[in-house]
Amino acid sequence: MPPVLAPFPATRLRRNRATPALRALVRETHLDSSDLIWPVFVMDGEDCATDIPSMPGVQRLSVDRIAKAAVEAEARGIPAMCIFPYTDMSARTEDCALAWSMDNVANRAIRAIKDAAPNIAVMTDIALDPYNINGHDGFVVDGQILNDETVEALVKMALAQAESGADILGPSDMMDGRIGAIRTALEGAGHRNVTIMSYAAKYASGYYGPFRDAVGASAALKGDKKTYQMDPANRDEALRLVARDLSEGADMVMVKPGMPYLDICRQVKDTFGVPTFAYQVSGEYAMLKAAFANGWLDPQKVVLETLMSFKRAGCDGILTYFAPEVAEALNG
Repeated sequence: MPPVLAPFPATRLRRNRATPALRALVRETHLDSSDLIWPVFVMDGEDCATDIPSMPGVQRLSVDRIAKAAVEAEARGIPAMCIFPYTDMSARTEDCALAWSMDNVANRAIRAIKDAAPNIAVMTDIALDPYNINGHDGFVVDGQILNDETVEALVKMALAQAESGADILGPSDMMDGRIGAIRTALEGAGHRNVTIMSYAAKYASGYYGPFRDAVGASAALKGDKKTYQMDPANRDEALRLVARDLSEGADMVMVKPGMPYLDICRQVKDTFGVPTFAYQVSGEYAMLKAAFANGWLDPQKVVLETLMSFKRAGCDGILTYFAPEVAEALNG
């Protein structure tokens, strides 16, 4: 007599995976070009570009080329670009005064993008490291990073960027109290509609090396940034920082780096329910590009899967150097 087989459970989860149409109907997380912010590096010069060896495929662009890139980004459905300036060592100073000059390369790029592609949201970086002879995000005196004096400089930097037409200010410095000071100054100057995306949980990470090459900070940096950026071992502290920055007037918050800190992204989104972003930083980009160059991974599959993981972790958007090619792939 043949053995009696137990009836198979009524629920066969594979049914919903059987065809592309069924998979699309039940897909829980969606990635779209509107989720992307494209970080770009701007430099002085005219109609020129410079390769960044540690970030294959990424270039520093002159202001006129940045404007052209904005037009292309808009055509691909990318809603925002984030500007990072390259400053030669010869232009860096202890007082970092170039940081709030209306004619520095970042502020000129803001104006050029708004002229060329008015519908693109321009995000900026607020920190002194691109202008600091010491390579730090704040003023350095006797080896110490000064908090309150740095905040005063960041406020001047924020006002210059807002006056230039920036839509989103990104304080990335991690000084205490800078969100409240910047928000108060913006309100006082009539820039009530300028958004602040706080780098609220920015970790003292080893993944930033190629970025420092891109902005010319590698040679300038003396010491490390552990006294102001977060300890990678901490999670509860990230929530305290996000809560503080929201209370001081931040409209959006960011976790940085991205993929190694997806647990933080998820907890921030679940705890606060506010617009939450993550930065797929230069080291993450460089590792993937190295794997692609060696034929170890499929570029399109892996990039889309990686960015989907950010969305699945609760991110509303992602800063990624892959933005142009991802937007092109998604728009098919």
